[in-house]
Amino acid sequence: MLIFVLDFYTNMTRPKIAIIVAGGKGMRMQADIPKQFIEIHGKPVLMHTLEAFYRYDDCIQLILVLPSIQQKFWKELCIKHAFTLPHQIVSGGETRFQSVLNGLELIKIPALVAVHDGVRPFVSIETIKRCFEEALIHGIAIPVIDLVDSIRQITVTGSQSVDRMNYKLVQTPQVFDSEILKKAYKQDFSPLFTDDASVVEALGIKITLVEGNRENIKITTAFDLALSEILFKSIPLNRV
Repeated sequence: MLIFVLDFYTNMTRPKIAIIVAGGKGMRMQADIPKQFIEIHGKPVLMHTLEAFYRYDDCIQLILVLPSIQQKFWKELCIKHAFTLPHQIVSGGETRFQSVLNGLELIKIPALVAVHDGVRPFVSIETIKRCFEEALIHGIAIPVIDLVDSIRQITVTGSQSVDRMNYKLVQTPQVFDSEILKKAYKQDFSPLFTDDASVVEALGIKITLVEGNRENIKITTAFDLALSEILFKSIPLNRV
């Protein structure tokens, strides 16, 4: 009984926050508008992404990081699509590192913080749930999936086959105790910071891996966009 009460109290005092980072320009997509604003299944990609977290927990605090130049257009899209999910908007920086840092500045209380790519609308409720649950225990959790293709490592003499079982593909959301993440983002930027886990890992902190979902693709190319239309028809979602 005591363990249950302590777990209940811990969960009640650790609010959940999601920082959704959307700073794409759509260059690889060769589109007229940034990729996060392209419509799939009747609304912009970014709206589907925000809704995924709302489906997981309708009490979650949503922080949307957008370049300042894109914010007026986003607000116009919200009116056009009658999109009323509550969210805060903060301006993005020159790099993803700076954008996440700007989002973190809005967090004033201890919390579990998910950082998620704005163009990953197919993250499952189960994946989000696993990440938050493990982060509550370990302070950090990131979703990964197995490789299905053979891979080769480039060497000075050519290339060599490596065991794909020793590698994972990394996804988002990556969930952290807010104090750990804030401490990590006090470091100077490094080009070796490819995601939030790499920023935290630079402090010498162990990263906990959890199972992701293969449909959780990052929409960056025209092929991804075509695939997303197929995924929307095949994956049942409880619409907001």
